[in-house]
Amino acid sequence: MQAELIEIRNHLSQHEPFEDLAPETLDKIAGRVDVAYYRAGSTITEFGQTATDLHYIRSGAVEIFRRSGELYNRLSEGDIFGQFGLMMGKTVRFPAKALEDTLIYCIPADLFQELWETDEIFADFVEIEDRTRLRTAVARKGKSGDLLTDKVTRLISRPTVSAPDTIRLQEAARIMTDEGVSALLLMDESGPTPVMSGIVTDRDLRTRAVTEALPSETPIRDIMSTGLITIRSEAFIFEAMLMMLHNNVHHLPVVHGEEPRGIIGLSDIIRYESQSTLFVVSNIHRQQDVRGLKAVSKDVRDSFVRMVNEDANSKMIGSAMAGIGRSFCQRLLELAEEKLGPPPVPYCFMALGSMARDEQLVVTDQDNALVLDDAFEPAEHDGYFQEMAKFVSDGLAACGYTYCTGDIMATNTKWRQPLKVWKAYFTDWIENPQAEALLNSNIFFDLEGIHGETRYTDELKALVAAKAQKSQRFLALMARNALNRTPPLGFFRTFVMEQDGKQNDTINLKRRGTAPLSDLIRIHSLACGSRAQNSFERLRAVADTKLLPEGSVENLRDALEFIAIVRIRHQALAIEAGKEPDNNVRPEDLSPFERRSLKDAFQVLSNGQKFLRYRYHAPTGRQLQ
Repeated sequence: MQAELIEIRNHLSQHEPFEDLAPETLDKIAGRVDVAYYRAGSTITEFGQTATDLHYIRSGAVEIFRRSGELYNRLSEGDIFGQFGLMMGKTVRFPAKALEDTLIYCIPADLFQELWETDEIFADFVEIEDRTRLRTAVARKGKSGDLLTDKVTRLISRPTVSAPDTIRLQEAARIMTDEGVSALLLMDESGPTPVMSGIVTDRDLRTRAVTEALPSETPIRDIMSTGLITIRSEAFIFEAMLMMLHNNVHHLPVVHGEEPRGIIGLSDIIRYESQSTLFVVSNIHRQQDVRGLKAVSKDVRDSFVRMVNEDANSKMIGSAMAGIGRSFCQRLLELAEEKLGPPPVPYCFMALGSMARDEQLVVTDQDNALVLDDAFEPAEHDGYFQEMAKFVSDGLAACGYTYCTGDIMATNTKWRQPLKVWKAYFTDWIENPQAEALLNSNIFFDLEGIHGETRYTDELKALVAAKAQKSQRFLALMARNALNRTPPLGFFRTFVMEQDGKQNDTINLKRRGTAPLSDLIRIHSLACGSRAQNSFERLRAVADTKLLPEGSVENLRDALEFIAIVRIRHQALAIEAGKEPDNNVRPEDLSPFERRSLKDAFQVLSNGQKFLRYRYHAPTGRQLQ
């Protein structure tokens, strides 16, 4: 093969949809290609003319227009155009013009037709427009293991073992022994239909009965756990895993409607789940000091890498890592209470940012606060909570959660306040918004109570949901701040690299990708009065409204998933290579598929930010003066 044809073949093989074609097919294409050169500003195709070729950009840049003359897209090296005209009547649908001096490989219509009819991957690619190509990329990247596709009923090995909640301790222990179960579901049979009232486990018998030497005639109601957390029979195993992580429970009754179908336990999922995330959480809660927790923290990255290698999606990985982070916080708070004694007034430890959103990864800092009961008296009580906050913060740092550089931690007196003060904070931020103040307090609009009186944070979320949607200036200023971080796309759909020393020629996928996406999704969620915290759940809430144009929610979801999963896999590869993980990727380290799909995802973000400015009339810096 001539050197020129080899060069054409090799270049085609680096870009979709040619990268997956057989070598002999690439040779055939290279042998049929005509090379055309267009000077900047010259017309390549005109609307309505006969479509004769599929155009592949070897170098340069091309603008694609609608028939009205409106700019439709900008394409660069490796992109194709003209396929829609070839597939629909053999006439040009989208005129094209060279934006700069451009070299194009022209693939004849008959060869395009042959590829379209005989190669499924090629056909799928050329039939999908830009707005749906990213969805295909997410589906291609998002192959998942059984955890994501198998229902919880798969783990049920026997019918539910239950008993009336009126029985005595000894009778409950006998039933559990005879049936060989570690959990007994207790039923309230006082009404016309029995209803679930509680559960008792082996652990309850050990810690609440045997340890305290309770008599055998003790009513089982005295030691059973109430406020049952259940899971639907149609739920997936990964949902059960996340529910256990989030609530720190070891047994979940599976229900169909109101009827119990069985009980699944922590051990069932650990046996089923190769990532063993729940094993890490279980191990955290067994530790007796910070040294033990620090030792367990070494398992977190292994768990993260195993989940990535099992093709879990970003929502599952983020939720699992956040669940592990919450468990470290919960155990440190328990150890703090053992050291300092009972708290002088009730409190709630509040997670902020990625932990609250269930979007935490292995490169993270700590963002938290304390919401105290309104009976809190600083002179009398703050010494206790100051020591508690320091103990927890230092413990988290020892376990790999670095201190917050912005001092958004419970160690800061400002973020260790009674509920009424927190309500005043949020009310002031929303009703009297100032751009700079909102920039610094943005993180507080991702909040979740993870220990103590979590109803306090429920009240704060309710307050935010009620007030935020009514304050257009608040939403406008939040939108204005969200536009500060733009996607790394240049005018010609080329990547704009970081230029800050050691991270030169990289893209920060958090700062320029997932973070601005989370920002704009949060604003839409606040505007529709949702209390959801997770970005994907927020999008689901927004989808129930007419807030965004048709298709926008799906595009934002796909963009967030793809950027997040590329970021996640970049971190996992660094860990496997013995390097310190970060958020900075080099485009040359990505496959052509990933580079193209990232551009599509960043374009979705760019379009989302344009709509954000339009929808909320986001002011510019000059308008704020």
